[in-house]
Amino acid sequence: MDEQRWTDPAEQARDHDLEVGLRPRTLDEFVGQTKVKENLRVFIAAARQRGEVLDHVLLHGPPGLGKTTLSQILASEMDLEIRLTSGPAFTNAAELIALLSEQADRRAVFIDEIHRLGRVIEEHLYPAMEDWRIELIIDKGPNARHFNLQLEPFTLIGATTRAGLITPALRSRFGIVCHLDFYPPEELAIIVTRSAGILGIGIDGSGATEIARRSRGTPRAANRLLRRVRDYAQVDGDEVIDGIVADRGLTRLGVDGLGLEPLDRRYLQVIIEHFQGGPVGIQNLAVSLGEETDTLEDVVEPFLIQSGLLKRTPRGREATPGAYAHLGLAAPPAAAGPQGELL
Repeated sequence: MDEQRWTDPAEQARDHDLEVGLRPRTLDEFVGQTKVKENLRVFIAAARQRGEVLDHVLLHGPPGLGKTTLSQILASEMDLEIRLTSGPAFTNAAELIALLSEQADRRAVFIDEIHRLGRVIEEHLYPAMEDWRIELIIDKGPNARHFNLQLEPFTLIGATTRAGLITPALRSRFGIVCHLDFYPPEELAIIVTRSAGILGIGIDGSGATEIARRSRGTPRAANRLLRRVRDYAQVDGDEVIDGIVADRGLTRLGVDGLGLEPLDRRYLQVIIEHFQGGPVGIQNLAVSLGEETDTLEDVVEPFLIQSGLLKRTPRGREATPGAYAHLGLAAPPAAAGPQGELL
């Protein structure tokens, strides 16, 4: 994909440095995910009262919602030292054993994209999570020797955007499973206002709301858009980002009122104008748009479906009446009621 996706929830090159400075440090500072936070407070308090480490935690949900931030908060609330890594980082079981066998009391291990752990590596996790031990095999064949290495108690925090790819055996070993949802605009506006304060950006309620409602329910996208709108405001001489300034900046970025970008709109236009609204297969769409199918399925389609602009059917993708309305196009007769009203 050649063009930059401003609202892409996946982490981009400069996001990490920005997010480190903007991350909340406690559950009280963490905005949104109310039910998740309420449950975690109970589990943390109970574990502290018993003098135990927190049970293993699985955080799953779309990218950009704060799974890494929440894992660091959990470690901090439990006074645990945390090690950060990811599933693809492990090329063999020895690397996992080295990480888990580090001599440190009361610690947490965070594994992002845990669904991408290799099967052999994953199997080494089972006894470590259940019994605080690692099985070592020295040598091969008749000379092979088995050893059990005892570990210090630890909390494993796994994060994934694809919970369905986690094996049942691994999932069953997490005592706490939390799903993170997309943020409503009112909560994103709070995050934007907080981030603007930390960055020293002047913004009012209408400006924060305008950025929030175009951020596709994702704090990472909201913070990224805030930085770019600040650039436009600075160059144009605007001291405070209000609704008008935010709308002007976001429009120049190609982010429309619903949060759709040029590729999203082209995707819908191709279905409507080239394939009569669908159904059409993903391969045909990928060829028509010059994009990879993974890009369309992982980056473009989720938000279009969530927004009610697209349907996935057994026969292919279909544009909804809402897609026609958003693009200002007339819906075909099949999508209209007896008096021409959209169904």
